Amino acid sequence: MENEKKATRQSYGEALLELGKKFEDVVVLDADLSTATKTSIFAKEFPDRFFDMGIAEQNMMGTAAGLATAGKVPYVSTFAMFAAGRAYDQVRNSICYPNLNVKICATHSGITVGEDGATHQCIEDISLMRTIPNMTVLSVCDDAETKWAVNEIYKIDGPVYLRLGRLSVPKVYEEGQKFEIGKAVQFGEGKDATIFATGVTVQEALKAQEILKGKGLDARVVDIHTIKPIDEEMIVKCAIETKILISIEDHNIIGGLGSSISEVLTTKRPAKLIRLGIKDTFGRSGKAEELMQKYGITSENIVDAILKSKD
Repeated sequence: MENEKKATRQSYGEALLELGKKFEDVVVLDADLSTATKTSIFAKEFPDRFFDMGIAEQNMMGTAAGLATAGKVPYVSTFAMFAAGRAYDQVRNSICYPNLNVKICATHSGITVGEDGATHQCIEDISLMRTIPNMTVLSVCDDAETKWAVNEIYKIDGPVYLRLGRLSVPKVYEEGQKFEIGKAVQFGEGKDATIFATGVTVQEALKAQEILKGKGLDARVVDIHTIKPIDEEMIVKCAIETKILISIEDHNIIGGLGSSISEVLTTKRPAKLIRLGIKDTFGRSGKAEELMQKYGITSENIVDAILKSKD
């Protein structure tokens, strides 16, 4: 894992520009946050294909639905709190119900939004989006994975929710790494434990893997970048091969990654899963790293949970 850090929202903006150069049917909508979501990069190059809808997220989703019916491929951006929360009705009924080709790329997800506080820290979006029929849900961890996702979701004919962050994070993958929607990525053999992670917690899981190695424990890390459709085969494989299973997410433990994995285990391979995440509470204002410690989603929390399970 390289030391260079970059926010997935920055990678999104850069990838969006390149996608726009290749496909003239790509249009971008934003709700008065283009500097923060980095759609401003696209807007500068293609002002005629960029629409600043103002602070009117519900209207923005309806407009995107209309553009999709006219053959455009709208990439719609705002903070996760507004995309999944404020505009939920329009996402459900105007986009997903008619199964329209709209890509909702939401930045500033989870408590790692930091100082903006609980009102802007969306810890429910994975839960909300994955329960809507027709919706594909991705949660990416770094630069390469984000750029892949931005390009890959263009190929899907239907609604997509792409979860992006505010925080600058270390790179996990080399540029040009190949991924597949619905297929998780495994790091290490990990015969002792499996750490399922998504988004910003992938880096924490990889740190924990190194710490555990120093303690004589062999843990595998599984990056679940696609929450829906989730990689059931990988989850079952890990449940068979490792005794300790743990999930970690920058999201409420209700309805998110841990819940998604639990649903698979319940029906396919019953096993105990330790779920680390926001424990059904609102966040607080503070630096992202401090909030991760407060809410127990760091590498140290992973290590502690695995050591306790081992005993």
